Amino acid sequence: QNQNFRWCDFPFSFLLAFAMSVKAYTLRDKSKDELSKQLQDLKTELVGLRVAKVTGGAPSKLAKISDVRKSIARVNTVIHQTQKAHIRKFYAGKKYVPIDIRAKKTRAIRRQLTKAQKNARTQRQQKRQTHFPMRKYAVKA
Repeated sequence: QNQNFRWCDFPFSFLLAFAMSVKAYTLRDKSKDELSKQLQDLKTELVGLRVAKVTGGAPSKLAKISDVRKSIARVNTVIHQTQKAHIRKFYAGKKYVPIDIRAKKTRAIRRQLTKAQKNARTQRQQKRQTHFPMRKYAVKA
């Protein structure tokens, strides 16, 4: 029997089983449909690995479960990040923005007066400021 075999002799699905974990920067280039398909593939692979775990599979398969779970998490993260980016772009110049898109900051900062509100003066205050400005004194050094 010939033990010398090449990687190109194996089917593509077999090669996917040996693929390293998914990289986020490669996922960002993909479309929503491609990402959802990859997510489905990873989930089916995880189911297969869990079945192998129950039936007493090889240790290499058991070790791969955590890699597949992390890959699923990466794909989900990229999907959610791109969705949020599209939503931010959609609401960019609008008056009302969904709560989860608004700037978080802190509760106190969010409740502060705006600059326009801080600088607002009544008619009486404006008159007093123009007629009786702050006095300037020359200070001897």
